[in-house]
Amino acid sequence: MNLLARNLALVAVALAACAASAQSPANPPLRPGDYIVAVVNQELVTAFELSQRMGQAREQARRNNQRLPAEREFRTMILESLVEDRAVLSHARDSGLRIDDAEIDRAVAVIASQNQLTMPQLRARLAQDGLDMPRFRAQLKDQLLVERVREREVAQRIRITDGEVDDFIDKQRGAIAGEVQYNVAQILIRVPEGASESVVAERRTRAELAAQRVRAGEDFAAVARQLSEDDNRERGGEIGLRPADRLPDIFLETVRTLQGGQVAPGLLRTGAGFHLLKLIERAEGGAFRVDQVRARHILLRPSEQLSEAAARARLAEFKRLIVAGTRRFEDLAREHSLDASASAGGDLGWASPGQFVPEFEAGLNPLPIGGVSDPVATRFGLHLIQVLERRSVALDMKQLREQARAALRERKFEDAYAEWLREVRGRAYVEFRDAPQ
Repeated sequence: MNLLARNLALVAVALAACAASAQSPANPPLRPGDYIVAVVNQELVTAFELSQRMGQAREQARRNNQRLPAEREFRTMILESLVEDRAVLSHARDSGLRIDDAEIDRAVAVIASQNQLTMPQLRARLAQDGLDMPRFRAQLKDQLLVERVREREVAQRIRITDGEVDDFIDKQRGAIAGEVQYNVAQILIRVPEGASESVVAERRTRAELAAQRVRAGEDFAAVARQLSEDDNRERGGEIGLRPADRLPDIFLETVRTLQGGQVAPGLLRTGAGFHLLKLIERAEGGAFRVDQVRARHILLRPSEQLSEAAARARLAEFKRLIVAGTRRFEDLAREHSLDASASAGGDLGWASPGQFVPEFEAGLNPLPIGGVSDPVATRFGLHLIQVLERRSVALDMKQLREQARAALRERKFEDAYAEWLREVRGRAYVEFRDAPQ
């Protein structure tokens, strides 16, 4: 996960974290019977907060079937994690970095969108958990500030040499020597488990009719979208490039002898049902390829004249018109999109993973070719997205080195972060306090 994705991933879970008080505000007010268990610089850790964090850790351990240490050791471990959190927050506040209100507004909008909530619904949801919007925004501001400081300072510690990049690429080449990837499409007619002979015969007939239509010249993808019963039917049955060892053996035996574009001569019978296979592409050295998508969008930016709710409703109406066939996506983009791509009908060109912000990609990636998203909120506004094409392309040397450098940076991040955290914790003033008598 790259640095930007990490930041947005943190924001994506902020609603749940804050609503459950997993990230309590700094210096929270003491409750009846509560007391301070630690002071970290100017920040406080309360007994209530410690108890809450311990309860959350127990529940997580229960779900994961993990054993916890003895109670005293467990309490010390959880308290230390809270002390580290406070040390990092104190350090971030002293760093000079600032998070402005507009950035918090965008983050709140993203959280509401990802949880499929309007702003009034978000406020109501927070109120149910005893959290008002100002406090939620303050917590979110702290989280964003901590993440920004952490990413900036940890990234500065990571050094990657050209020699390391060369070694990484050489090792990849060695690992994929002789590796072949296959992009296979299928039309699947399912056979229920324990089906009677008459049901099996009926399903076989249905699969044979599909095969006849393909061999008579109909488009494989069109037949798949109409008849196939697998999860990839909206993509014309295409499952995407996969290494040979990730294909079922019976699939591999069939497509290994096919040329790109060829359809298997006969049906396959598996426990799932009857399959008609087509080899779309065979690729050597799949580790040096990247899946790209060509999409277009319509961007609306909420403003004093256009509320977020109104912008969302307008995009929803655009989608209805597009799906109904009464308006074309590109025409609506030219008329309404507040983006430089408007003149091109919203066309964003070919893009590789990571080229768009994570929340945009989260709305884009699940779409089939031709599919239109619901309104998607990002830091730039609200988008309506349509996928035009997908493809897998070989990386050029510049892209390959960038990919290798990103992978090496990801490998080194955790160690660099752990070292940075130890230093921040070591510089902090920490005072532990006993429970009042």
